Amino acid sequence: MMLQSSFSFRKIFMICAMINSVLSTSAQKIISSLPEQPGIYRMQLGDFDVIALSDGTIPLNLHTLLHDAKPGELDDLLHHSFLDSIVETSITAFLVRANNKLILIDAGSGSFMGSTLGKVKQNLLVAGIRPEDIDIVLPTHLHADHVGGLVDNGKMVFPNATVYISKPEADFWLNDTNRQTSNKRAQPFFDGAQASVAPYQKSGKIKIFEPGTQLFPGITSAPSFGHTPGECFYILESKGQKLVFWGDVVHAGTVQFADPSITIDFDVDLTGAKITRKKAFEDAVKKGYWIAAPHLSFPGIGHLKFVNNSYEWLPISYKSIF
Repeated sequence: MMLQSSFSFRKIFMICAMINSVLSTSAQKIISSLPEQPGIYRMQLGDFDVIALSDGTIPLNLHTLLHDAKPGELDDLLHHSFLDSIVETSITAFLVRANNKLILIDAGSGSFMGSTLGKVKQNLLVAGIRPEDIDIVLPTHLHADHVGGLVDNGKMVFPNATVYISKPEADFWLNDTNRQTSNKRAQPFFDGAQASVAPYQKSGKIKIFEPGTQLFPGITSAPSFGHTPGECFYILESKGQKLVFWGDVVHAGTVQFADPSITIDFDVDLTGAKITRKKAFEDAVKKGYWIAAPHLSFPGIGHLKFVNNSYEWLPISYKSIF
């Protein structure tokens, strides 16, 4: 009786193990066939549509990239937010439908920064917009993660678009003399900047503007120098609402909202970037407008508050009814 019972038990165990194996394999197949994380997010600002377009994410080692933190400060801030030193960081572009124009603010990284990125084009298609439908591209600056998506194998991805670049930004990155004289933080970015805009230059589709000028009705540029010599904010206003596209004022929100004096290795001018960031944070809190920040967790849209001597990021609430 004991032998028979033991045999039956083993048989049942083997059958259960087989069923579990089959179910586990099926679950893995289901998970692997699921779509990627959603790559678009839409909001309305007055008469304008704004669509965040994910370019993907990239792991960044904040211990090696961030500067000017106090001893132990970085680990404390990361652990407080349940993060390790390597943080998966978003790259986001933003599409604005305004005045019957399709305006792309930043263009993602294209093929310049690896297989986890370069998804702006596919997410445009998900949003029902073809690359040839884009009328205007407004890069906040010419780092490859913001302009690499302008080209594919040296050809224009947005063949009908005019690319607007601030004069100090163009003067810096498109001048080879600066490549030799700039600091080590700037030097790796020259190739990407020049390659990304070259076909548009050749086709006469580059327009240079002075920071601080109104570019289109409801859309104004504003200087935000420091991260790069000619980086610009773009300010969108409609029906009393306001959204400021921040560019690279902040990369590591968990750290830099708590301590805006912390800089990152991507900043061409560490001191200038720090000054611009502090001013941007203060202005956003004082005036309460929307912010779009391409390196905060997708969709990177929200508000900023000042609470207990620290800045607090309030991401946009998910909505699907317009």
